[in-house]
Amino acid sequence: MPGCQRYERPKILTTTAVIFWILNIVLDTTGHLAFKSVATVGHTTELERWKKMLALPTMWLGIVCFVFEFVAWLALLSLIPLSLALIIGTMNIVAVMLAGKLLFAEQLDGMRIVGMSFIVIGVALAGGCA
Repeated sequence: MPGCQRYERPKILTTTAVIFWILNIVLDTTGHLAFKSVATVGHTTELERWKKMLALPTMWLGIVCFVFEFVAWLALLSLIPLSLALIIGTMNIVAVMLAGKLLFAEQLDGMRIVGMSFIVIGVALAGGCA
């Protein structure tokens, strides 16, 4: 396709790619947790709820995290093929689920744990074949 770059498959993820991958996970997880914490604000009307949420520093932390995650994601995409980035990017799901369990006492039933295990195995296989 015109304008598309061809990537040469790296043998392993470079240190820079791993740094951007970890940064992406941290920023994504922090953003989701920040939004979850403000989403439970008490309110009588939706307008009041949004006013309260927008007044909380945690809401702005979430927004800033997602802006920087966007930058980290673009940086990661500049280093590795999209197909690999999407596979390893699914680790964000695992991180958010585990953090939700720790910070918000959310339930992790057997099926969710099995699903998370499949994600981890898939990432390990994809990362090993990169």
